Amino acid sequence: MRRPGDFSRAVRGGVRTGKSTMVVHVAASGCAEDAPSVGFVVSKAVGNAVVRNKVKRRMRALVAERLDTLPQGSLVVVRALPASADAEYARLSGDLDSCLSRSLSRQQRSGS
Repeated sequence: MRRPGDFSRAVRGGVRTGKSTMVVHVAASGCAEDAPSVGFVVSKAVGNAVVRNKVKRRMRALVAERLDTLPQGSLVVVRALPASADAEYARLSGDLDSCLSRSLSRQQRSGS
């Protein structure tokens, strides 16, 4: 995901779930045939540039492992919280799984 409009659509119009290390926003893109699109937000509150890049690499690797489980046409934004800088990979993995499953089930229930 690269366009600001896609980020806005996912954050403002999607379903949000969170844990202590991250917040995940999931929305439908409008075209069900599109591949899932994922974006990451890692602010300066997480740490300096080295720490932020490390967090982004970890998040990308975690989402890449789960990309085939995301529904077609979905927009996903993963926002890292400051606790993600010190979290172990296993904790980030568990938090991401939890957030994605709750967001996707809430999205299906709401019919979005």
